[in-house]
Amino acid sequence: MLWLAAGVAAFAVAGPAAAQEFPSRTVKIVMGFGAGGLGDIAGRAIGEVMSKSIGQPVIIENMPGAGGATAALAVARAAPDGHSMLWVSSQNAIAPSMFKSMPYEWSRDFTPIGPMATFDFVLFVHKDSPLKTVQDVIALAKKDPDKFNFGSIAVGTAQNLSTLQFVSMAGLKVPTVPFRTTGEVMTGLISGNIQAAFETIPGAIGQINSGQMRAIAVSSTKRNPFLPDIPTIAESGVPNYLTYSWNGMVLPAKTPRNVVMRVNKEINSAIATPEIQKRFRELIMEPRTGTPEDLQKIYETDVTVWRKIITEAKIQPN
Repeated sequence: MLWLAAGVAAFAVAGPAAAQEFPSRTVKIVMGFGAGGLGDIAGRAIGEVMSKSIGQPVIIENMPGAGGATAALAVARAAPDGHSMLWVSSQNAIAPSMFKSMPYEWSRDFTPIGPMATFDFVLFVHKDSPLKTVQDVIALAKKDPDKFNFGSIAVGTAQNLSTLQFVSMAGLKVPTVPFRTTGEVMTGLISGNIQAAFETIPGAIGQINSGQMRAIAVSSTKRNPFLPDIPTIAESGVPNYLTYSWNGMVLPAKTPRNVVMRVNKEINSAIATPEIQKRFRELIMEPRTGTPEDLQKIYETDVTVWRKIITEAKIQPN
């Protein structure tokens, strides 16, 4: 695969700059996707609060392209001084199993700062579907496997892999149909081309709350605060089922520990403010703070979980 590296040179900083005290200039939060999405909105909110706290501008640098590699390489090659950090997610833990080779490596190129938020997935159906419980879904999928399709966004996404995990753990033999967008997944449910789907709660809660879609169960081990009346998949007859998505932040490798911990403190403090707590709730994000070690553990656990799902589903890496 040809990995794009355009724009990376803009982040290269001369060696002496790394020795400067943090923060000494504008801080960049680099994102491997375009503006306007959930992560982008959350990142801008955190940046605004941090700017006031550290006395320097904190800006978002959107660098979409090459499956996030452009942004990752930019931060990996930036000076390890705290002024360039990368917004990371579950896809960073999925990528090592989806690609034969990658131009960057988590353990070699990055230093974790900490987690910031988590997102559960929801299993849902169209409002007119007769399916009301996980056991209803399983029973119909086993009764008419040739007429039952699950839906999710693209192969290799956390939504797609969560679907495949459910199919496997429930002992089903039905296909999962990949779509380009969540909107197309909803259309598939309305048309009857698919009978059930998985999406993040933020991605589906609008249609669920409006009554267009019906939530069946959530993917976490405990009920989700945004859908408190909806049971978990595990308590609904698929023991030990658990998948979720997350956001975190990393710095370039070799960033001094004192700088890492200063940035960690600033991000945790920002997330703890009433302003960010309110904003995250509006975005249907569950705030989460923690240490660099917490994020490292989340990443390592996720790599193992997703790799097992990908291997069992026989998804071939690109």
